[in-house]
Amino acid sequence: MERNNLFPVFLKLESLDTLIVGGGNVGLEKLTAILKSSPAAKVTLVGRTIMDDIKDVAKAHPTVKLYERNFKLWDLWDKDIVLLATDNRSLHEAIKKLARTRRILTNVADTPDLCDFYLGSVVTKGNLKIGVSTNGKSPTISKRIREYLDEAIPDNTNELLDNMQKIRDQIKGDFGQKVKVLNEITASWLEEAAVAK
Repeated sequence: MERNNLFPVFLKLESLDTLIVGGGNVGLEKLTAILKSSPAAKVTLVGRTIMDDIKDVAKAHPTVKLYERNFKLWDLWDKDIVLLATDNRSLHEAIKKLARTRRILTNVADTPDLCDFYLGSVVTKGNLKIGVSTNGKSPTISKRIREYLDEAIPDNTNELLDNMQKIRDQIKGDFGQKVKVLNEITASWLEEAAVAK
């Protein structure tokens, strides 16, 4: 049976440097997705032409830099992550090769075979963040699952997380003991939910 072997990671983009190449709708989509999760992300966007919507987003985020010109080799310098969002596959392939020599992780829009990582759909409820991946096979399914989870998870989930942190901070003992107590507490919630049905 086929399975998803991707390793899920949540990145602190405010401490990394991200490059987006492409100033059209796909570039806007990538920039918006990044800033929705990480409003203080450091992003450089390069595009031969940059649409006004991207310029408007950048005005509201001082950590976003725009360069309205063609991609240059030095755009990769000091970058940690690259997202390629043009409609030019040969340009993407060339930049991907350059990024590989500098060991920079690269995502190429709608081109899974050139990607080092994928951007999944994300559900955020306060401090709870859930990423959904279909291994690049169907962004539409990923989006539908995100919508379902967004509806199913209560908006006050952050209160629960705050309470769990307070409980965790009060538990005495080593890490193993804390995990045991927290497991007992959360197991009792499942039992209560089953009885309520």
